[in-house]
Amino acid sequence: MKKIVLFTLSACMTFLTACNSLDLNPLSTGSNANWYADESEVNMSLNDLYRDPFWPVDLETWTDNWMARNALTPITDATINSQWATSETYYQTAYKAIGRANTLLANIDKASGNISQSNLDRYNAEARFVRASQYSILISHFGDVVYYADIPDLATAYNFSRTDKKNILKSIYEDYDFAISKLPVSYGSGDLKRATKGAALALKARIALYMGDWAVARDAAKACMDLNVYKLYPDFSTLFVPGTKNSVETVFAIPRSVTLGSYFVDGGLITRNAGGNSGSNPSWDLFCSFLCKDGLTIDKSPLYDPRKPFKNRDPRCTATLVEFQTKHLGFMYQPHPDSLTCYNFNTGKYQINNDSRSNTQYASFNGIIFKKGIDDSWLVSGNKVDPDKIIIRFTDVMLIYAEAKIELNEVDQSVLDAINQVRARAYSADYKSTSAYPVVTTTNQSDLRKTLRIERRMEFANEGTRYMDLIRWKLAEKVLNKPNYGMLDPIDLRIKVIKTGLWFFPQTPAIDEDGVADLTPMYNAGLIKLLTIRKFDLSKQYLWPIPAKELLINPNIKQNPGY
Repeated sequence: MKKIVLFTLSACMTFLTACNSLDLNPLSTGSNANWYADESEVNMSLNDLYRDPFWPVDLETWTDNWMARNALTPITDATINSQWATSETYYQTAYKAIGRANTLLANIDKASGNISQSNLDRYNAEARFVRASQYSILISHFGDVVYYADIPDLATAYNFSRTDKKNILKSIYEDYDFAISKLPVSYGSGDLKRATKGAALALKARIALYMGDWAVARDAAKACMDLNVYKLYPDFSTLFVPGTKNSVETVFAIPRSVTLGSYFVDGGLITRNAGGNSGSNPSWDLFCSFLCKDGLTIDKSPLYDPRKPFKNRDPRCTATLVEFQTKHLGFMYQPHPDSLTCYNFNTGKYQINNDSRSNTQYASFNGIIFKKGIDDSWLVSGNKVDPDKIIIRFTDVMLIYAEAKIELNEVDQSVLDAINQVRARAYSADYKSTSAYPVVTTTNQSDLRKTLRIERRMEFANEGTRYMDLIRWKLAEKVLNKPNYGMLDPIDLRIKVIKTGLWFFPQTPAIDEDGVADLTPMYNAGLIKLLTIRKFDLSKQYLWPIPAKELLINPNIKQNPGY
């Protein structure tokens, strides 16, 4: 397929084996003066830049979409500091990739006599694409950072200071623009498939959106859309499963292979009946955010029934979360405290229901579990799975375009079309239909902003986009200072909820102007249990701390405020 970055996995895995450590100084550069002698060596160096660790995806655990019993993360309990391992990893791996890209750019001319001009241009474009993407990660998370586009010696490197992120953004745009001008729109079936023109446009649009550069985001997203290379995958429910490789919707991704040792594993996403621990769960906040089929929030829609809360919801609700009394991973899923047995579809018999907290203390504390991307293939190979690691897909490009136009107050039919195409796909409907799904028709900027934000949350749940959405919308200080709630313990749950006919949701929560549910009344009524009190320090947490070891090495680098 032509859209995904699909480099030769065997070559990539050679690099994973030969250069497994990522703890080198971020300013380190290659030392073999004889490298880059021919095109194969250039290709091997480029393959290395597409390694999985160089392309981090922000975690859902840092957001209001997630809960894990009574556990928090350094972000959600406001304990991140300059020794936080995650910020160190982001910072160091980004600079390691930048150093390698710069080394390739500085040395590629050694092989220029053996490479066609078109390939030489493409290789330069790929390296600049990677460099731009790594600096995008850095400025979106750390703000001002050290910038260099050459190979500094150590004396120079240890005297760098931080560069204004606005100036770095200009350099990012220059690199992406070069990549856009030189990269192919697609590749032939027999060629390596790495970064494309569409990938550069899409990631340029994303960093522009993150930086509030609406016009650039609009234009880059529109140019990507106008390539007519990508389209929405027809079935949202199967888009993310391991068997769906290199879809027509994927703009840029890193492939995985269990066979070659590149895979994803998280037993917390697997139910206890199926052999997991069901410790990583969607939050009730996320559950409440899915609209009803009339396009209204659950507190406004007459279709919503808290006793049957999965019914009449946007189809992405039950594609993302497992509906009660439905088959999942070979078992009927039902967390009800009186459901002591459940049906095993593999044996055709009933067995002890380990997904009920009446039987298993550590079953899901709020009853909700993720379904998105999880199918029976997760139970093979010791729960190791190899779905594509999607960095950006076409739906994001469309919604970036819509959001940028909304923020510019350039609301027109193209904005409505972009949102409606995304929504219609969830309903398996033609977006031009006026009755098959809840069509967005408003042209009011404020109303569309709310619609867009809810649409992003429904569409991208558990894909890693929510964290940066909360940061750039300045909603983190609101939603990450709200408690995380779950079900009462089984005895109280039976007395206060089950026997009074209030299963599953005791009340219908109010949804505010930001699409955020207020679960406090249910807690005050003693109908739900407080699990954790999330914390977000607005005085500092919108930026991550520069790692302490960088400050010790170079006194010219100053720390972000509050750390």
